[in-house]
Amino acid sequence: MSEATLPTLSVVVPVYNEEAVLPLLVERLRPVLDGMHAGYEVVAVDDGSFDGTPRVLAGLARLWPQLRIVRLRRNSGHQAALAAGLYAAFGQYMVSLDADLQDPPEVIPQMLALARADGLDIVSGVRSDRTADTLFKRWTAGLYYHAMRRMVGRSVPAQAGDFRLLSRATVEALRALPEPAPVFRLLVPWIGFPSGEVSYVREQRAAGRTKYPLSKMVRLAADSVISFSAAPLRLATLLGLVGFVVCVLLVLSGLIAYISGTVVPGWTSLFLAILFIGATQLLCLGLVGEYVARIFAAVQGRPAYFVASDSAQRGYLSADDPGTPEDRAAEDRAPEDPRTHEDRMADQASG
Repeated sequence: MSEATLPTLSVVVPVYNEEAVLPLLVERLRPVLDGMHAGYEVVAVDDGSFDGTPRVLAGLARLWPQLRIVRLRRNSGHQAALAAGLYAAFGQYMVSLDADLQDPPEVIPQMLALARADGLDIVSGVRSDRTADTLFKRWTAGLYYHAMRRMVGRSVPAQAGDFRLLSRATVEALRALPEPAPVFRLLVPWIGFPSGEVSYVREQRAAGRTKYPLSKMVRLAADSVISFSAAPLRLATLLGLVGFVVCVLLVLSGLIAYISGTVVPGWTSLFLAILFIGATQLLCLGLVGEYVARIFAAVQGRPAYFVASDSAQRGYLSADDPGTPEDRAAEDRAPEDPRTHEDRMADQASG
């Protein structure tokens, strides 16, 4: 794609089993983007959905030329799907948006206007009101952001998720980082590019079920801590020091009892001491193991995702890769269009 036909804005939307909410997303997102009077594309990244998401996306793409579908071969996770979309996008600016409509698309023009007016590379969407979330979700989110700001630094915006605008330079900088499992809500502020914030009210999920249960939130928190801080290792060191002090006190207590002639069997104290030391050792080994596991994954160098197809490329499904039955069915139902995604972007730019 030539420089003249590059869209101004790319909206990257990771989707996983979101057939119920996709029509609602398009209903709200398309008028917003059309009203900006700037070239754009919407990059929907299908993260290995097994419901009707591929069929719904194919139908929506027939009616919306700016909708581009990137399909991953398997479910790779939200952050990996987000990376796939950002690194494949053509826009000068890129906005990451979840499909559940909890982050309002109507804020996107404000983000782009702020970035252009102030020369910013990053504009984060900050949730000013989270009453739509449960009390438990608000409490755990507050705890997460407090911990991240303590460990990573005050550059991490409080109550900012993955709804943000990034410049092309920012995305290229992120692409150059050797992160096997990027956590963008921490990586983006870490690079330190000029940034700003836009506040909004978080809404309830428009349809479908959440794709971020408690187990995934715990995994995200663990990845965030271990990827960006050595605090757990320092905690292991602190526990080791505490255990050493306790052992020294027990030794002194035993010596005093021996000298004073009041030696007792002492099985209770011995039992508790062994339990304490054993638990501390196992905890420290577990913390070290988490870091070793990430070093092992980095040395392996395995990609975080595999792209099965991209509607921006010629030959949406190649002859030697027929794709899944859902892919073939969606492709068969789509009308023939000799233009590529680049051609449609060029037509939009010229029109």
